[in-house]
Amino acid sequence: MTFKHCLLIGAVTLLCLGSAQAQSAKEAIESANAEFVKAYNSKDAAGVASHYADDAAAFPPDMARVDGRQNIQKLWQGAIDMGISELALTTREIQESGDFAFESGTFSLKAPGKDSKLVDATGKYVVVWKKGQDRSWKLYRDIWNSDPGK
Repeated sequence: MTFKHCLLIGAVTLLCLGSAQAQSAKEAIESANAEFVKAYNSKDAAGVASHYADDAAAFPPDMARVDGRQNIQKLWQGAIDMGISELALTTREIQESGDFAFESGTFSLKAPGKDSKLVDATGKYVVVWKKGQDRSWKLYRDIWNSDPGK
């Protein structure tokens, strides 16, 4: 094998490893979102909160910022207790930059209406994910809001 062949094989290997790493962040985040939704729809606020970094912050609509995993767990428990159910997330975009990734998407859910009957609600979100010391992706900043009513 010539030196040129070795360089070519090395370059191809690096390109493949680079794209596998970029793709793995997307796959890891999509997998974490699926687990998040499963936990929420199972009324498991602790399971939902486990996807957040210890120093995470959530920015729910019409509420104050919520800091820390324990407080975020209380936030999600409150939503569960209110009867908000059937959460679904649709990722629209994921961009990775070092130990951070940026995701945007949409959500749908059922929420109690004025007469306590469940109504459909939709909205959008932006999440900043942070890679932990264990190299897993955790929600670091989470903001969402509802679409206007129909």
